[in-house]
Amino acid sequence: MADIIVIGIAGGTGSGKTTITHEIERALGSDVTVITHDSYYRAHHELSYEERVLLNYDHPDSYDTEMIVRDIASLKRGEPIQCPIYDYTIYDRSEEFVTIEPSPVIIVEGIMIFHPEELRELMDIKVFVDADADVRILRRIVRDVKERGRSLDSVINQDLSTVKPMHEAFVEPSKRYADVIVPVGGQNVVALEMLLGRIQAHLRHS
Repeated sequence: MADIIVIGIAGGTGSGKTTITHEIERALGSDVTVITHDSYYRAHHELSYEERVLLNYDHPDSYDTEMIVRDIASLKRGEPIQCPIYDYTIYDRSEEFVTIEPSPVIIVEGIMIFHPEELRELMDIKVFVDADADVRILRRIVRDVKERGRSLDSVINQDLSTVKPMHEAFVEPSKRYADVIVPVGGQNVVALEMLLGRIQAHLRHS
């Protein structure tokens, strides 16, 4: 498959990355393939549940960078991949995989995707979704409690111990690699329309 474009959508947890990604999917349909960085958390089958809970999942080392780089490179060549599935209820990678087919537009979404240079270099457009810290933590509480079965205390404790310091150390500095910075998170309609226009122009000329 020729002329495949890879778009990286980064930003802090709860910034609105998924909202923008879903809007692009809704507008472009089958022309879009989405890869989430969270699917590539490292497997820790060798550890007990109690040990896995204590790991820092907000540090770049928690991701299998070699695997996601290899998979995105395969998609860019027009080859399908076997994407891992991460199970948040057990803090470990599932034994199952999902087949993902390539498409003209590949979106890579995640908080740390601009940190590794080898991953960054695979992206044709890098978008950083920005939002105030208080907005991000409220969205994260709602998501983790309602969708991932976490307790409120565990979400707050994780934010204070790892999410906030790792955001300041790795996520926020990676903003300098972005081609486009989207303020006000996923509610920025003007920025979304501009991004869609750029993607649609690529599709028309590919």
